[in-house]
This record gives sequence, C-alpha cells and structure tokens, in this order.
Amino acid sequence: MKMYLNKLRYWFPYYLYKELFAREKGGSNEPIHLFLCVVDHFEPFNGPVDYKKALERVLVWKKRYPEFALRHRDVNNYPLKHTWFYPPHTDHRVLPYLVELCQEGFGDIEMHLHHNHMNPFPDTPETLRTKILTCIDDYGKYGIFCQPDSVPRFAFIHGDWSLDNSGGCELCGVNNELTILRECGCFADYTFPCLTRSQPAMVNTIYYAIDDPDKPKSYNWGTPVVAGRKSPHNSLMIIQGIMGLRSDRKKKLKIAIEYSDLDSDDPPTPERIDFWVKNSIIIQGKTNWRFIKLHTHGGREIRWDANFGKAAEIAFNYLERNYNDGIKYILHYVTAREMYNIIKAAEDEKTGCSTIYKDYEIKPYLYRN
Repeated sequence: MKMYLNKLRYWFPYYLYKELFAREKGGSNEPIHLFLCVVDHFEPFNGPVDYKKALERVLVWKKRYPEFALRHRDVNNYPLKHTWFYPPHTDHRVLPYLVELCQEGFGDIEMHLHHNHMNPFPDTPETLRTKILTCIDDYGKYGIFCQPDSVPRFAFIHGDWSLDNSGGCELCGVNNELTILRECGCFADYTFPCLTRSQPAMVNTIYYAIDDPDKPKSYNWGTPVVAGRKSPHNSLMIIQGIMGLRSDRKKKLKIAIEYSDLDSDDPPTPERIDFWVKNSIIIQGKTNWRFIKLHTHGGREIRWDANFGKAAEIAFNYLERNYNDGIKYILHYVTAREMYNIIKAAEDEKTGCSTIYKDYEIKPYLYRN
C-alpha cells in the first residue's frame, strides 16, 4: 500500500481537482476526432556491444510491424503509426532499418537521450548541448530531423524520465535542459507520464513549460494550450499521455494506475481503450479534437505482444470497430511529429479536415539511407 500511495503523491492532487472541478467537456454536436500516437523509448540493445541481438530485434520489427499496422487503418486508410525514440548513445547501425520503416509510412524516428548516468561527473549545459547537437548531426546523415528549410527539428524523450534534472544529478545534472532543448530545435517533449518523482503535477494536460535555469523540474507546472492563445515566450510544449485511476479486476486492490503504457504487465485491452477514449486529452476551445498518447519500451521481446501481437490485435480491432464510425467518432493514427502539428493547428483555431494539418509546422523528415 505504501508503494502504491508513493506513486500517487506527485500527481494525484491535481488529478483529483481536475476530475472534480475543472474537467473539460465537449459541447459540440460535431464528431469527436481522436488522434492516437504511440511513442517508443526504443532500446533494442542488452548492452553497448550486443549488436547481433539488437539487429535481430530490429529485423523482427521490420518484418512484423508492417504486417500488423497494415491490418489497422484509420478514417483516411492510414496504417497505425509508431514513433521510435532511438538513443544516440547506442550503436547506430540499426538505424537504416528503422529509416526504411519510416520511408514506407509506418512512423518517425525521434531523440531518446540518457545522459550522465554512465559518467563519473554530472553533465553541464555545455556537455549536454554537445550531445544533442552531435545526435542531430549523426542522425542527419539518414535524413532524420532534416527539414526542407535545412533547420533541424526534433521531439524528445528523456531517459529514466529525468527531464530537467528532475531525477537528480546521477540521471541528468542540468537544470536548464528545457532551454537547451528548445535552442537546439526541440519542438515538444513526450517523456511523460511516469510513476517516479519526475512526473509533473499537472496531468492530463498539453501545456507549455517555461524554464527556470536555477531549479530542476521546471515543467512541473505550465500554461495549457488553448485555442486562440499563442504560446508563451521561450516555452517548450509538453505532450503527455493519459494518467488516472481505473478499475481492474486483476489487481489486488481492484484499482490500477493508468499511465498509458503498453506493457506485458498491463497490455492494451478493450477496457483500457474505453478509458483512453473517455479520458482523452482536450484542448480548451477545440473540444472535438482529442489526443491519446501511448508509450512503450518496445525494443525487447517482453513488449512485443502489447505492440504487434495478439493483445494489440484485439485492442486495436476494438478501437477501430467502436471509435471510427464517422458519425460520433473519427479515428486518426499519427506520429509524434504529426500530433504536435495538429495541436498547433488547434491552437491557431484551424477548422475543416483535421488531417490536412499533420504537416502544419514541422514538415516530414527527409529520410534517406
């Protein structure tokens, strides 16, 4: 019980307040557009030199994920998409296989950075900036992050959840990380939710965080994205997944903490699909555009059933059968980049077909092998 309560302490007060007093409600008779994105903290390596095993895993993804995704289509007949947040501090030789998946329309590649946890000294702003810019240069050889205007842009996930030094110096060490990310071309952070002290207090909200360079965890609170209101100066968008409490007969307390994870211990189910749709994240002023961001650690075999196996097959069949009728619900499968673009279009009060905004600000990466 103590461990369970400890997982609630960082976010439950705001969650309870929002559920009781500040929950956004749809007030329109228009269909609800559901935008679903799966982000993957993708780590196929057992260790720094285990290339053979990592390659085997990536080749399984290369074969099985397209077969799975092509069976699952949204309203525009696009397949289910995946966003691989690949860590630059591991071997890059598997990247061309992921690039091929992206070229075929199955997803995007973004940045997943662990830093400092294997080094004897904390990172500094200068060493962190060097690591990020090196990743941009290295990935740029494959066209990853490359834009038509030649200014690289990327989405970010922090390893061990420790964004902005929230997990301590052994996992980060840099209090002005949000500023460095933004200055290097990051358009949004996708790290959360999580069940550690790094979890922001502000849950189930897409918002802008402003960095306090002298303190860790500057993103704990922020300014929600609102249709018709511009982003605050020098801020970074935080795009979270859904978090909350749901009933679960398999759990000892009959209650589970939902934090949008596709896991072997908590696989996708029709019941979780219903919870995600009911609690999908809403932008004030654009209540019929709703966002579901899921996350996973799909590089290892233990997560494959939840991503492209039997459990995923049942869950996504249920999603498409029940939430894509074109009358009450319209389903869209998007990447992390596309989700950000649609959020920005909602912020700018765009109307009409929402899918046309998937390349609204950040254009498709210029993938090449």
